Amino acid sequence: MSVVEHATLDQLFLKARSIHQFLPAEVSNETLRELYTLVRQGPTGFNAQPARFLFVRSPEAKQQLAPALSSSNRDKTIAAPLNVIIAYDENFHDELPEQFPAYDARSFFINNPSWIEPTARTNATLQAGYLFIAARALGLDVGPMSGFDNAKVDEIFFAGTSWKSLLLANIGYGDHSSVKPVGPRLDFGKAVSVL
Repeated sequence: MSVVEHATLDQLFLKARSIHQFLPAEVSNETLRELYTLVRQGPTGFNAQPARFLFVRSPEAKQQLAPALSSSNRDKTIAAPLNVIIAYDENFHDELPEQFPAYDARSFFINNPSWIEPTARTNATLQAGYLFIAARALGLDVGPMSGFDNAKVDEIFFAGTSWKSLLLANIGYGDHSSVKPVGPRLDFGKAVSVL
């Protein structure tokens, strides 16, 4: 039995689609703050919150991003009103004394450096999912992608920092006139086991 309205499930999951064309409406900074306020509430291991978000809006920043995009993603990304580079911070554990005061998790990662990168990637990927769902909850549409050169993005935008790019997404108010029907999804029996 659902505890939310069916319309909400439709907006977040059942009728939502990855969007590739957007209306020219701008996504305000106020909306971005509201979006992040939702995203940061999603659970992560040790409350680590390793994801970092660089929103790309200006034509100059988009032109910097363009050479790192695959040819199939370039035009739609430049045309979108807003792009986000979702990254993870390799030094996320430096925030843990404040974010997770119940346990000295920072020392755990300092003493076990091989855990840093996989922990950061896994939890930042979780946060990317939260971002997509939160964007839909706020009436935005999202077109996530992995078709880009991470090394170029990191060189252009994150040189000299501890941030590493993970995913890109286009965000805005979608043009639903060309949205195709949802693609096939795996049946329960193919994707789920219960022991």
